[in-house]
Parts: sequence; C-alpha cells; structure tokens
Amino acid sequence: MSNDIKNAAPAPASTPVSNFLRAIIDADIEKNTYQRPGLPPVLTRFPPEPNGYLHIGHAKSICLNFGLARDYAGRCHLRFDDTNPEKEDQEYVDTIMDSVQWLGFDWNNNGVEHLHYASDYFDQLYAMAEALISAGHAYVDSQSAEDMATNRGNFNTPGTNSPFRNRPAAQSLDLFRRMKAGQFKDGEHIVRAKIDMASPNMNMRDPAIYRIRHAHHHRTGDAWCIYPMYDYTHPLSDAIEHITHSICTLEFQDHRPFYDWILERCAEAGFFQQPVPHQYEFARLNLTYVITSKRKLRELVETKVVDGWDDPRMPTIVGIRRRGYTPEAIQLFCERIGVTRSDGWIDYSTLEGCLREDLDPKAPRATAVLRPLKLIIDNFPEDETVECTAPVHPHFPERGLRTFPISRELWIEQEDFMEVPSKGYFRLYPPIGDIAGNKVRLRYGYVVECTGCDKDADGNIIAVHCNYFSDSKSGTEGSANYKVKGNIHWVSVAGALEAEVRLYDRLFTDANPDAGGKDFKIALNPNSREVVKAYLEPGMSAAMADERFQFERHGYFVADRVDSVAGRPVFNRVTTLKDGWGK
Repeated sequence: MSNDIKNAAPAPASTPVSNFLRAIIDADIEKNTYQRPGLPPVLTRFPPEPNGYLHIGHAKSICLNFGLARDYAGRCHLRFDDTNPEKEDQEYVDTIMDSVQWLGFDWNNNGVEHLHYASDYFDQLYAMAEALISAGHAYVDSQSAEDMATNRGNFNTPGTNSPFRNRPAAQSLDLFRRMKAGQFKDGEHIVRAKIDMASPNMNMRDPAIYRIRHAHHHRTGDAWCIYPMYDYTHPLSDAIEHITHSICTLEFQDHRPFYDWILERCAEAGFFQQPVPHQYEFARLNLTYVITSKRKLRELVETKVVDGWDDPRMPTIVGIRRRGYTPEAIQLFCERIGVTRSDGWIDYSTLEGCLREDLDPKAPRATAVLRPLKLIIDNFPEDETVECTAPVHPHFPERGLRTFPISRELWIEQEDFMEVPSKGYFRLYPPIGDIAGNKVRLRYGYVVECTGCDKDADGNIIAVHCNYFSDSKSGTEGSANYKVKGNIHWVSVAGALEAEVRLYDRLFTDANPDAGGKDFKIALNPNSREVVKAYLEPGMSAAMADERFQFERHGYFVADRVDSVAGRPVFNRVTTLKDGWGK
C-alpha cells in the first residue's frame, strides 16, 4: 500500500456543510426511523459495477456516501454490482478497491469488513423472483427483443401488454426454473415484473428483472446462466444489507418508483421488515473540460490518444492520482461544491484551486530549469563551487534548508534573456550602446551583470555571458548594497540532475467537449502533454515516486509513480501556480 493511501485517512469536517441529505438524515435520526437492534441509524453504500475504471464523478459519490456514514457514526458498505458477467472483470474490482482506499475511505467497521457483491445474493434474488412469479407480480415473457421493444410504446404512446403477460404463474415458474437449468438460449425468455404497461414512467412498463446469459462470471464461474437486472438487484441488495439511505445520482430518479415497488412486494412476501431503504437522488458532477462517458474514455484509450486509463490527463481516479492530485484535495473539492438536487456545471478551475490550496503548505520547494539556456559567469573562478542555501518551505522555517552549488556555468530559463528587451523587461539583456547590460540577482546566489551572448551559425542564442559581484551573495551583509529588479532561478551545470519532465495540461480546449452531440475528439488539446529535458537542483535525485514538490515559478510537480526509478525520477506537472485558463 502506498504512502498516499496510508496518509489519507479522512476526518470529519469541523462544521459539515448542511445539505438536503443531511437534513433528511437529521430528521430520520430525530424520529428514530431506522432504530434497529445492533445496527447504526445511518447505513449507506457505494455500489459500482466492476466494468471499468472510476472517474472524478465517482469520487463525489464515494466522498458523499462514506463521508455521511463517518459523520453520523454510521457505516458505509462497498458493494460491487456484478450482475453483467460479459463486461466485468477482477481487474476492475481491484482498481475500484484501490481507488476507494486511496481517497481515504475504508469499508471496515469495528473490525468487520463490509465488502459485498451482488453475486453474494444470487440465491436470495432468485428465491425472491420465484416468490414474485408465484404471487402474480412477475411473469416469463417469450416475445422477441424486437416485439418487446415495439410493444413497450414510447413517451407519447402507452405500451401494449405482452401476449404472455397473463401466462399462468405455474407455467411461468416452470419456465423460470428451466431458464436457470440452462435449457434455453440467450434471449429466448425473460422475466418481467407485472406493473403497468400504460404507465407514463417507462421504467414501470413491466421492467425486466431476469435475463438469460450463458457467460462465465468472474466470481461464480458457470454456476449461473441467468442473471438479475440492475434495477431489480440494487434495491433488494440494499434491503438485504439493511441500507437506510440509498443515495444515487439524478438519472435514477425515474427508477425510484420501481425501487419502492419491488421492495414493497418483497416485504409483503416476508423477505424484509419495514422500514425498507429509501432512495434519494443528488446532482451528478458535471465538470468543464472533462468527459466521463465510459465509452468515450475507452475510445481515447483504444485509439491511443492517451497512454492508458492512468494517463495523467484522464479524469479517472487512477489518472488524477498519477497526475499528482492528493486525496485531501479531492475531498476538499467534493465538500466545496456541495450536494444539490439540480444539475449544474463546476468549472475545472475549482478543482485545481482545491489542489493548490492543499499542496501549497505541504509541498517542499525545489529549483528546476525547464527550457535551459547556458549562463557563463566569466569572472567566476573555474573549477570552484560555492554552496548556496534556500528554505525547504518559505513559510515553515522549522523544515530546514536545502543546499546546492553555484559554479561558473549555470542553466537558466530561455525566457530570462532577451537580446533586445521589451518594455518593462527586468531580466538579463546585454549592453545596448552606452548602457551597460542589465543586472539581476541569481536567486539565493549572487548579483550578475549581463555582458553579451553567443550564437550558432543560424543565429540562435546558445549561451549568455555575465560577470558576478563577489560581495553580493544572498544572506551576506554585502547583498544589501545591490538593488536590482530582476530575480531569476538557476541550476549549476556541474551539479544539475537531468530529468524528464512532462508538462500536462487540460485534455480538451472546449469547456463542454461533448455537449449537444459534438464530436469530442475535435476539441482535443494538442498541447495537453509536452515532454522536456529539464535540469533540477541535485537534491531532487532522492525524490521518491508520488512525492510532490513546488518547482519555484513553474508550479506543482510529482515524481511519476510508474516511470520513476531510484535516483532517476520522472516528473509530471500536477498544476501551474495560477490558473492560466481564466477569462
């Protein structure tokens, strides 16, 4: 387990932000709605399907469900909705568990692990389906998929009852058992709840609850060839686990009547006691400059637009983790955006702002030159170095100092020299006529005066020359005698760590890349990833994977958790120091 996971244990907010879900829970606790022996008054769950990688939208649901359980001294279960064997895999189970833990949450409560799978309940779900058929609340439909879709109607036209809707319960029960025994092909029969084909809510027009799938399941193997549908499985799994508040996103609002219907029927049959769980919906996370469609994210991976599900530009949790985001920043973001019943858009800068807020006090400082240009101090003794010091963190002197050498040849940023300076330019430029070259302070080092530059045959500047003032070193009495406007950073050529640095930016240039049916690939940002050979202060060779730093002037960076090796870290830019996308 990485240091990220171990250090991310969440703590309740000192004053949790009120929202409609907290108001509901407060009222239920006051009324003792869910007072049951041996169970907490608040029991939630996070129920992903193991068919892909979690993304930033899931992080909101994770923080909400686990956070509410934490704040009300309750319990949150991690439950995998593994009822679709053709799309599910143990790989996804593993990455989902890892992502939840990385975000700082756990499904253990008082030493008991509350990790569940819908497949744990296959026998119970089957028994409930038999009971529904026997009671006349469900039937086996033998229509073709095409006829079933036609007879379902649409929003303007009521559905038409299946010719098999009034099939005798005994006959449906026999067919259902033969379905279970593997006597039919996929799609030959299906079990449907018997509700109302004229309902204005399409989800109540005799929804399917079981289908035939001759497919190998990653946990149950080939024991089953029929599998329950999500809308049937989910409420019953909630009830089996004694969930109190079943929290989901708004797209499931129209599914709530069936959620209530199936629980009522099964409670009437004696499977559950009242009160049964209740479903509540909140607005999903809509984040600008991001897509969260699994299909579209998969297309980016399969067409190699990105380098995998954990590409640092991806909105997947494994991606943002590799990018260098912290669990605390994600938790802060989810708390800050709040919980509402109405959809809206959150600007990506809000997420980045939470990240900077979290990283600023934590990240040790370091010097890095990303676009190097050689600076030669002509009057500095050859083969001599002088040690310079800088704070590990300017606001926390107790964290100590870092040291690095200054020598005759240094690396500086290309933009810190202009042969013909623009107005207001205070960095290095050479003498112009009778005017001497500009003076700047080498940060934590000496004041230097520019004397000229070298060019190659094509006229490109390949080196800058200067002289230094030996009594101007930062931290000495003489430094006060020099007043300069420019202050630039640098790294000694002799002691520099050469490193690969990946400059990541937003993957899309359009705030809503797939809105209104647009082709999201048109909005791909061609500058979302740039790889440079940079020079860093020598102490950075000790950087460990997942360790974050502020490269002074450039932004926040992390040692890549995949490609970094001991002594040779590779760095990803997490975010810049300021928002460069603001209007």
